Amino acid sequence: MAAKRTIRNKAIEEESGSSRRDFIKKSGLLTALALAPPSLVMASENKWDEKIAEYLETVPLSLEVNGVKHTLNIEPRTTLLDLLREQLLLTGTKKGCDHGQCGACTVHVNGTRILSCLSLASMQQNAQVTTIEGLSQGKKLHPMQEAFIKNDGFQCGYCTPGQIMSGIACIKEGHANSREEIREYMSGNICRCGAYHNIVDAITEVKEGGKAL
Repeated sequence: MAAKRTIRNKAIEEESGSSRRDFIKKSGLLTALALAPPSLVMASENKWDEKIAEYLETVPLSLEVNGVKHTLNIEPRTTLLDLLREQLLLTGTKKGCDHGQCGACTVHVNGTRILSCLSLASMQQNAQVTTIEGLSQGKKLHPMQEAFIKNDGFQCGYCTPGQIMSGIACIKEGHANSREEIREYMSGNICRCGAYHNIVDAITEVKEGGKAL
């Protein structure tokens, strides 16, 4: 019985101590708010604290996209794909798997094709980026765009921007010397509609036509 009373008394004491601690915390918070300068309260209401935090959590970035120079402040975790689509509103580059497995997000950086969903935008300082929007010259389509239309190299069209960007790179890299080689070096670009044969036709036509890319 004595042991039970001791345990019960300790529980009462702990509960009482917890209540006192909560009371002190709440009292301290109310006191801090009451003594806070009006300027600090106003800054909080205007969300200046959030703006300052946002500024401190961003990094500067300068790059050129489709011939246009951009200077921005971005979150370090922003991918090149999200920068293009969400901040620069260049939505031609598609977000497919977001894991670098489908090729829908392919763009050219300094002349080399990359998967923009796997590349941090902050790593592209002073880079020259070309997206599907930057291929045509006014109303004149790029030869690869024309070939895709002529050869029906698409159905739903969702993967087409990435396919075209990879097709151009495939030729520039010297990997379009046969249909088999084209298939191999285009294997990272998935077409869920199964237009692979026509895609190879389009790339072959541009390669054999010797058109400037």
